[in-house]
Amino acid sequence: MNPYQSLPSRSFWRMAVAEPEMLAIGEVWTPKFGLDPDDAVLTAGSCFARHLGPALLDEGMNWREAELPPPGLTEAERRARHYGAFSFRTGTIYTAATLKQWLTWALADDTGPEEVWREGDRFFDPYRPSVEPDGYDSAEATLAARRSTLAAMRGAVAEAGCLIFTLGLTEAWRDVVTGTVHPVCPGTVRGTFDPGRHVFHNFTVAEVHRDLSAVVALLRAANPRLTVLLTVSPVPLTATATGAHALTATTYSKSVLRAAAGQLAQEHDHVDYFPSYELITGFPFRGVFFAPNLRAVTPAGVAFVMRHFFDALERRRGGTGPTPPTATASDHGADTADTVDTADGGDLYCDDAVLDHYRAR
Repeated sequence: MNPYQSLPSRSFWRMAVAEPEMLAIGEVWTPKFGLDPDDAVLTAGSCFARHLGPALLDEGMNWREAELPPPGLTEAERRARHYGAFSFRTGTIYTAATLKQWLTWALADDTGPEEVWREGDRFFDPYRPSVEPDGYDSAEATLAARRSTLAAMRGAVAEAGCLIFTLGLTEAWRDVVTGTVHPVCPGTVRGTFDPGRHVFHNFTVAEVHRDLSAVVALLRAANPRLTVLLTVSPVPLTATATGAHALTATTYSKSVLRAAAGQLAQEHDHVDYFPSYELITGFPFRGVFFAPNLRAVTPAGVAFVMRHFFDALERRRGGTGPTPPTATASDHGADTADTVDTADGGDLYCDDAVLDHYRAR
């Protein structure tokens, strides 16, 4: 006898990956913990994370939107102001450092720097520059809106059962004056770039692991029963400031995020990793879930990821889960309208998509 003789089929590449039809590959995730339908689930992270809330609601789960829109807004106005995209109205959170920053402000009684950006007679929050596209009437109104979001975050974390966080990037811009991290390079979505103040940083595995560890500690101190489910966005970098090729820079970022998330999941029973990244980018899936720009994930790809997510939870509850779909690969490239970025950053929820506007011409 040896340890490999008792392993299940999913442990062997030939039986788990090479022999099944592509869409029949299953059991890629064995959840550490379940998600009770009554427990509030919070979602935050990169633009890919915005798909989670609606999917959870469609399955009858208790996805929590911490900050509800005021009455009278149209659907387009709600989308433009980032209501309903994530549980927190922070805009996209691409890095572990940015999530740590928001949670520190929310949970450690620190509302962050009082700096605001002014453009004409309108004011914007440097830490969520796209959330209120028309800005605020005053600096005080800008900071008051941030305080409201932080209060909503505190309340949501205290009541939640699980936070699902989707890591997106390792590249970020630090402010050496305030010691903070910006969600996107100043001077792109809003603000003015100051080369003496705004410094590029590309996080390492150790740094991402450190920041994720701090996130988990903050959350568990506020709510000892809260679990954390980490995932990595399959969406490549729009642009890299490293000087490297966009392909190798993307590989670095995603490898770092995957390694740090996996390490943290190994270290804590209340932290798990879900492989959305592998389900879209893994070569057994032949890239069929990417739109023609090779960056945006098609609605079929999102549905494929979420089906694996809910099937795994159903198996954990003792069910068998639905039969995997049998559609052909060609069925998965047609409907891309909901996810394809325009050249000028047309995806309202993806701050980094605007970087494509600055491409060499």
